[in-house]
Amino acid sequence: MIARDIRLAEATGARLHVAHLSTAAGVDMVRQAKAKGLPVTAEVCPHHFTLTDEAAREQGANAKMNPPLRGERDRVALLKGLADGTIDAIATDHAPHAEYEKQWGMDRAPFGIVGLETALALTLRLVETGVLSLEQAVRCLTSKPAGLLGLPSGTLMPGASADIAVVDRACEWVVDPEQFYSKGRNTPFGGWRLHGRVMMTFVGGQIRYRWPDAA
Repeated sequence: MIARDIRLAEATGARLHVAHLSTAAGVDMVRQAKAKGLPVTAEVCPHHFTLTDEAAREQGANAKMNPPLRGERDRVALLKGLADGTIDAIATDHAPHAEYEKQWGMDRAPFGIVGLETALALTLRLVETGVLSLEQAVRCLTSKPAGLLGLPSGTLMPGASADIAVVDRACEWVVDPEQFYSKGRNTPFGGWRLHGRVMMTFVGGQIRYRWPDAA
């Protein structure tokens, strides 16, 4: 489908954005399209650059994604695509579901996980491991997706909307689905120890969220 859509973009001059890139072949196609100067962009989700299909053996339906988790070769290709700019942005693919729905088993359970609660910390793991610089990671979550949509957001430039997240990179925390703000609890990352937490968010200059431990 990616190959088809790239050919359509080339034939028509239309912009193409590939959502939730998950395969090494897909990364190569987007890379080649960009090298040809085609208006093609792409995004990746934290679960795809963090996990492989082996997670489904342990987590069952909590690791059932669309597109599905892939192999280690694909995961590494996604990391390389982020590092060299082939992949433009990181998206949460936030898909909360009721607990009973995820208990229906792999064949009947809905796709997706609670992505919003862990997206930042999983992205910061790429900074810790040297895959991305901090600046690259922040851009992938803020100004680059805003730019793809033509929105004047994701920036601290004078005159921009004061939509700001205050982050404590040193904050260590254990993923506990029961503590999620989302009503969904479906995550394959329960029990993971991560670094980096949003302490406060501002929307239009007004505080809309404050982590209980924030000063």
